[in-house]
Parts: sequence; structure tokens; C-alpha cells
Amino acid sequence: MKQAWVVRAERGGRLYDAFKENSIIAIGWSDIGPLTELKTREKIAAKVAAIWPEWKPQAVAMSAGQLHRFRSEMKIGDRIVTYDPSRRVYLVGEIAGEYRWDPSIDAEDPNVRSVAWQGEVSRDLLSVRSRNSLGAISTLFQLPPDVVDDLLRALKSHQPAKADPAASVEIAEEDVFKNIQEKAIEFTKDRVNALDWSDLQELVAGLLRAMGYKTRVSPAGADRGKDIVASPDGFGFESPRIVVEVKHRQGTIGSQAIRSFLGGRHPQDKGLYVSTGGFSKDALYEAERASIPLSLMTIDDLVDAVIQNYEKLDIETQQLLPLKRIYWPA
Repeated sequence: MKQAWVVRAERGGRLYDAFKENSIIAIGWSDIGPLTELKTREKIAAKVAAIWPEWKPQAVAMSAGQLHRFRSEMKIGDRIVTYDPSRRVYLVGEIAGEYRWDPSIDAEDPNVRSVAWQGEVSRDLLSVRSRNSLGAISTLFQLPPDVVDDLLRALKSHQPAKADPAASVEIAEEDVFKNIQEKAIEFTKDRVNALDWSDLQELVAGLLRAMGYKTRVSPAGADRGKDIVASPDGFGFESPRIVVEVKHRQGTIGSQAIRSFLGGRHPQDKGLYVSTGGFSKDALYEAERASIPLSLMTIDDLVDAVIQNYEKLDIETQQLLPLKRIYWPA
């Protein structure tokens, strides 16, 4: 059964013309050398890990998966697609040869397969669903059958897909945006969770400074239930005086920890308890009946607050959690 694949022509479509003129597709990872003798995903993964020992297991697995697909899973006769972003056209064809190592066309992308190209398709001729599927950022990925059918239809007819209702287009775009947004938030939470305790404490202190407070951060060791004190003057003399406890752990915080935190507070204090492991139901109940105003902040709350105030964070705090801005059509 034929499968269909997209192979990116490098960043910005750098190799699009080379793909077209030489009737090939190619991918990188040139430092590994030929894949000819690396016949399993496990052998490729071991080679990737040996060449790049600093890579995380997930990055090793992802690279090994794409190399194995290119070397072994892609078959002669499978559909193949690549993209020229500058012209917004897709080049459609079929795989015509087995894997080979050929650095003569491009030394950075020496893993090569021959292709019989059939023609180009303008992105404007495709349905919204097809454009969304083709928008994935991986170097190599599979295409669902309906997208392949849409590409072949456009290749043959040179006519646009049946017009989608405006509402359908907006819903599709919104779904893609929400998907990207959710992934971005989850990746940001991963980065926050990977911080050590002292850096997380500094992140929380930086957030409070971005919100207009001056902060004093307790040194490591016995802090009598407070890691940060935030106030307008920085000394805690002026109100509001916010006392912050930061816990960086996987397990949830229970009611006893909340009671211990509240035990050392003054009547005029405000409390903020940050826990990357969340809070138990008893802890939430304890906070509701606290004798002082107390806010419990989970990792979700922390990431949301950091994103909302990111441009106000000082450079040192931004360096703890570097984020990039992206723009989306309104």
C-alpha cells in the first residue's frame, strides 16, 4: 500500500531547486555518516546519541525516527511532497530509488533518495484541512490519504478546492491556533519544571517585581516559612507585605504545610504559596479559611502570570525562562 511523505527542503526551502533539478529528496545529520549499515532504529539512535551526547533522549528518539523512516520505511512508489515557501508551491512526485549516501549535491544533506517529480501545486488550490496538515514543522512526516487526494486533484485540474464556508475556515484556523497555544504552554511548563529550586524562587521574585513590587529573597536554609518578601518599599514596612513560600516538587502540598506557613504570619501580611506539584483538597480548604488573605499558585497559574507579564520582567528573570513571541493572523 502506497504511503505519502513530506520531506522539507531545509529551512526556507533552501534545497527546493536542488531537489527539483536533481530529481531527489535529501535530509541532513551528516555527522553520522552513511546509514547503509544502520538497519534498525535502535542502531541509528545509538549512533545519534554517540555523536551528540548532550542531546536529551526525546531529541535522540525523534532524530533516529526520522532517519529510520528515510532509510527503511519509505518505499519505491510512495508519494513524496516538498515545499517552496518563497513561491508557496508544493512539488509532488513518487520515490524512485532506494536510500543512498551522496554528499555531492549538498554536503549538509547527504542522505538521498531518487524521486520522479510529477509537477507543482499552488498552496492556494488546496483545502483548509490540507493546508493545515502540510503546515507541520518536522523535517519528515506522513500525510493522510485525503490530503494526498487533494494534492493529486489540484495537480491534475489546476483548480482550487470547493470553497469552504467562511465560518469553517475561521474554525479551522482557530483550532490550529489553539493547538499551537496549548503546546506552547505545555512546553513552557516543562521548562519551568526543569528549573532548580533556587532558579524557580528567582522566577517568582522576578514576576513580583514585574508586577510593581520590590523583593527580598531568603538565602538557602531555614527561612521560617518564607522564601520571598515582596512590598512597595522592599523592606516589608509598607503595605501590602506579601510573604511567599516556593515549593518545587512533584507531590501535592497538604493542609499541614499550609498551616505551618500561616503560623508565622502577621495579621497585616498577605500570603502567596507557590507549588509546582499542586495542592490537595485539604490544602485548598485550609487556604479558604486562612486568617490572612492567601493565594495558592500552581505551575499553571505561575506560567499564565509569567506570560501575561513577560515584557515587564527584567533581563535576569527572562534569561531563566527565555520565550519567543509569535504573530498570528487576527
